[in-house]
Amino acid sequence: MAKKFIPRDISWLSFNARVLQEAADAEVPLEQRIKFLGIFSNNLDEFFRVRVAALKRAAELNTKEVLGSFYEDPNIILEQITHIVIKQQKKFDKIWLDVQKEMAKQRVFIKTAEELSEEQLEFVKEYFDREVESSIIPLILDEVHPMPYLRDKSLYLGVAMFKKDWQYQTKFAIIELPSSQLGRFVILPAPKNQKHIILIEDVVKVNSPYIFSYFGFDEFLANTFKITKDAEFDLDNDVNTTFVEKITKGVKNRRKGKPTRFVYDKDMNHMLLEFLIRKLNLSKRDSIIPGQKIHNFKHFMDFPDVFRSYKKPFERSSFEHPDIRGVDRVTDIILKKDVLLSFPYHQFRPMIDLLREAAMDPHVKTIKITIYRMATNSKIANALVNAARNGKEVTVMLELRARFDEEHNLDWKERFEMEGVKVLVGIPNKKVHAKLCIIKKRVDNKTIQYGFVSTGNINEKTARVYGDHCLMTSNKSVMADINKVFNALQKPKLPLENIIKNCKSLLTCPLDMRQQILHFIDKEIMEAKAGRKAHIIIKINSLSDKECIKKLYDAATVGVKVELIVRGVYCAINQKKFKEPLYGISIVDEYLEHARVFYFYAASKELTYISSADLMTRNLDYRIEAAVKINSKKLKTELRDLLQIQLKDNVKARILNNLQNNEYVSNKKPAFRSQIEIFNYLYAKTVQQSE
Repeated sequence: MAKKFIPRDISWLSFNARVLQEAADAEVPLEQRIKFLGIFSNNLDEFFRVRVAALKRAAELNTKEVLGSFYEDPNIILEQITHIVIKQQKKFDKIWLDVQKEMAKQRVFIKTAEELSEEQLEFVKEYFDREVESSIIPLILDEVHPMPYLRDKSLYLGVAMFKKDWQYQTKFAIIELPSSQLGRFVILPAPKNQKHIILIEDVVKVNSPYIFSYFGFDEFLANTFKITKDAEFDLDNDVNTTFVEKITKGVKNRRKGKPTRFVYDKDMNHMLLEFLIRKLNLSKRDSIIPGQKIHNFKHFMDFPDVFRSYKKPFERSSFEHPDIRGVDRVTDIILKKDVLLSFPYHQFRPMIDLLREAAMDPHVKTIKITIYRMATNSKIANALVNAARNGKEVTVMLELRARFDEEHNLDWKERFEMEGVKVLVGIPNKKVHAKLCIIKKRVDNKTIQYGFVSTGNINEKTARVYGDHCLMTSNKSVMADINKVFNALQKPKLPLENIIKNCKSLLTCPLDMRQQILHFIDKEIMEAKAGRKAHIIIKINSLSDKECIKKLYDAATVGVKVELIVRGVYCAINQKKFKEPLYGISIVDEYLEHARVFYFYAASKELTYISSADLMTRNLDYRIEAAVKINSKKLKTELRDLLQIQLKDNVKARILNNLQNNEYVSNKKPAFRSQIEIFNYLYAKTVQQSE
């Protein structure tokens, strides 16, 4: 029987393979290739922390209810994952060797402990004494004592120590490398016109005889390894415990997560390797993966700036939106017209300015905003704090369960509350993922409302590299719907459907977004059956919800033109019965494609929404999400143009086919790289409006 869906986790690995393709591409600048290797590694770490961990829990529980949430038996998927990951790791290693050859052409070299000149050796010993020694704690291992606690995100050096004259006396030790405190890379003294770099693990390795001099060993074998742990945690059900206390406890308990992967240098001493596997209670079910000398490659996303400068494909940095260029107050423009910001092409500053202006405006009474992830030194947060100091009533819905940002958000909660900001922490069992803001002011006894709806996090750091859209508006219908969402967030014990109802401009999860999207697809199906034009374009990060995929299958079967731009997970499979096959592409380029856009031809009325939600069951049924209808004809045309530009990409677009082989879109048309063309398209609008 033919498969109806691609398993989500297998599809995700196919996405990460596209990241690896960028690292392999000789046309990509060298520093970008290294960065993509780091992204690949970081992605894979999170995949094992979350998805592989979930599969292992499902396999252990082995109940129909749990197994039914996966496309195949979790045990089968886990076997496929191990096979694919080992294959990808081999490809990764080959790419890294190729990259090092290219680095050598630019006279940039990574030196191992064995390759140092006398001058460099002296430098490394002095650097260790000055910077490193106080940051490391060597731990001796033995059979009697339990294995020390190992951190999930850390890199370790495993050391086997021997005496030449007595081969049977061996000791093992581990050292947690201080890369988070000191960084991973140390610039060495080098000959003129060359750059030499040593990694922190080799700095420690050079100094092993000194570190362990007490034991009198004269031979040391040191190799890196890391473990990846289950990152999920269960919230305490104690009714006497507050939600914040439960999150805090859950974050602390995360350190107890079971290992899901053990990656080690394949040259590690076999006795030490067997000892670590035994003491960590690893089994054949766990992913035990041999690799090269370098692990925790995520650090290479911050590789030192040592290369010759290259001409970026985007000759200019982000630019001002034409409607805001040269104006004194962003607010004045938003009160007159809708503005669509497209990041990272447009500057993020108008969102900060909108809140700064509200903080100082004597007429502004309240500001309400949802926050999922913030920059470390967030200007958005500072504007909200200033608003509270100026006497505004500021309410922040701060999602404490944003994975891996829990501690960061707990810190922000404390700071916000100290400054007089009211902090909401969400609805039980529903993450708040919607990106909403509403500002209210009173002028001449009249209430004026304005704000924004965004597809991405309200984060000025990621806005420089994430492709997202933000609608800034004072549309009364949109504001009325946003008010309903915040009313629900402020009354978490009441049923959502009693508060968020009869929305005219927002589609919301978990209430009506799924039903409405299915309804819009049904309308296109009816048009196709009647012999009229029917067209759907959906741009999202992930497509895995079975009900939505089945409905798209129905559309393809009757001849609806369905075009899908999906960066990551893509579980749909084209079938022979389709009159019009699904056309899916994935674009992986310098910017991360993060926006969600839904377009329906709708009998020439052209319905267009931007959204925070992907077509995944978790988004549609278990999160608070929002999609906003674009009313402006001008903005609808602009969004449609941007989608069409991406659909024309024949440089960075891969075809999402049944084979999942990431074949590049290939045609006889001139090279068309969508991120460059979008830049040109939006920048031209800025130039035209200023002339």
